[in-house]
Amino acid sequence: MTSKRSQTSRTSQGSQTGQGSQEGRTRLQRATLAAGAALTVVVAGAGAAPGAGAAQESTAGKPKLKLIAATNSVTLDRYDWDGAAGVFLDLGTYVSVDDAPLEFKVTRKSYKDPVVAQQILRDGTSTKTKALPAGLVKDFSGLPGFVEVSIKNAAGEEVSATKGTYCPNNASGRIRPDAPATSKYPQSCPTNPFTLGSVWGVEKGWASNTSTIDYDKPVDLPVGEYTAKVGVSKQYRDLFGIPDDQHTIKLTVRSEGEGGEGAGAAASRSSAHGGGHGGHGTPSAKDPAAAAAAAAHHYGPRGADAPTPPALSHALEDRGLAHHLGDGPGHTDGSRIAPALKPAAKRPSGRAGVPANVPKPDLRSLPAWDIAVTDGEDGDAPGKDYLAFSANVWNAGPAPLVVDGFRSPGKDLMDSYQYFYDADGKQVGYTPSGTMEWDPREGHEHWHFTDFASYRLLSEDQTKEVRSGKEAFCLANTDAVDYTVKNANWHPENTDLSTACGQENSISVREVLDVGSGDTYTQYRPGQSFDITDLPNGTYYIQVIANPENRLQETNTKNNVALRKVVLAGDPGARTVTVPPHDLIDAP
Repeated sequence: MTSKRSQTSRTSQGSQTGQGSQEGRTRLQRATLAAGAALTVVVAGAGAAPGAGAAQESTAGKPKLKLIAATNSVTLDRYDWDGAAGVFLDLGTYVSVDDAPLEFKVTRKSYKDPVVAQQILRDGTSTKTKALPAGLVKDFSGLPGFVEVSIKNAAGEEVSATKGTYCPNNASGRIRPDAPATSKYPQSCPTNPFTLGSVWGVEKGWASNTSTIDYDKPVDLPVGEYTAKVGVSKQYRDLFGIPDDQHTIKLTVRSEGEGGEGAGAAASRSSAHGGGHGGHGTPSAKDPAAAAAAAAHHYGPRGADAPTPPALSHALEDRGLAHHLGDGPGHTDGSRIAPALKPAAKRPSGRAGVPANVPKPDLRSLPAWDIAVTDGEDGDAPGKDYLAFSANVWNAGPAPLVVDGFRSPGKDLMDSYQYFYDADGKQVGYTPSGTMEWDPREGHEHWHFTDFASYRLLSEDQTKEVRSGKEAFCLANTDAVDYTVKNANWHPENTDLSTACGQENSISVREVLDVGSGDTYTQYRPGQSFDITDLPNGTYYIQVIANPENRLQETNTKNNVALRKVVLAGDPGARTVTVPPHDLIDAP
């Protein structure tokens, strides 16, 4: 695929963690999330009886599934934002689960192999697996074509017919008071193109939202009254024994801002709370005006070059900025804003050492993606061409990467140490691991661990290179890369930088990369892209290197390098890049 982003297309794009996103998208995400959380409470409060309606045979270890509706009428706002006009269909329908948990294990052996999905059937201490039909699940975002939605206008004419992917890890909540108090399953379905393994699930006695919101593709419904009919497609009814229940929902579409506090007011209120860093470098705003100014900022001399955002689950849209997330008054979706990670109170004492058999992390690089020719980032020289990209280093375990930084008073540098723990979680060793540095640039303003990863653009014969200026990182568990590896943590704490990277006045900082998770840095942060202005057209490789100086202790250092082939073409000022597929992954 050839990629050359224009300013027109860029203005409607944001990032998965909110970096460089515009105020309009943030408002939409917050408003939709709030609606989803409120609907969950309605389901729980109504005490909906899962399994009511059509009879369904109960089998040991087999969950009883049913499509239920929280309400028979919803009001949705119509947005007209950057040419993407319409509504986002969160109609308040849920899949309820009873008798046994609904659980899936989704994997692929390598990027040369297709995705394979299995249903896990648990009956006490007994566990069985049931393979889903080959080719049904093609990625890790959920069950495709699960929900069918038909919308008719007041005249009875069908104006929209869609099918939606169902992520069992969507916003969810209990439907019975005796159901498990919390969910053990992850809070989203991963959409990183290089995901290797995922776990989806809904606890017994819970229900999860069926809505999948694509913020780049709203349904174009004019203001007015409609009737929506929602059902589960036949292939899934047959596969899981789901009753053929269809729900009719009255839908009112109003213009944005009608009816008192609309999405804009809710967004302003949320912005006023101080969103913090929603991702690697999200501008922080203390008031709505500042938030709007930050969101309207264009990166680079000719406009913002932001990557096309992957679709996040309904539970984690606008992660790190939506302060209503989490169990508490008015919401029971099972997610939460992570607490700050606490470093050790003082520097380690005694002789540094690492026991021979102590568990260690295994850092691995993913191939680059979201690759585009841009006109620069903040701090780049105007009039030049840059090759921008997203990159991820993840931890395959079996132990988390835990790094503490300790500051000498008055210095903008910390000494860092890697810590090691036994199987019981007891600290059994530590070793120096370099430094952390304070990054004062706007959009960063946090502590970076140096030499965590390195990015290079190699010539076709891999003998010459252009280095990225990005050499220091604030670690966060932004992506679930493989939650099927040993000791994977399905609920990592630091999922955004507001919880992980400290402040200018910090005396110490702890940064953690948990087992199964990876840390994505998106392409439009200052210093990451390659200056290709004077490079000849031809074939190159983007090289991502984890732990480039071997300062971190790992179980294996032979899997730290990943390459992604790119082909540069075009004239100066109008360069293009073609990104061939990486085995079966066609994600430029």
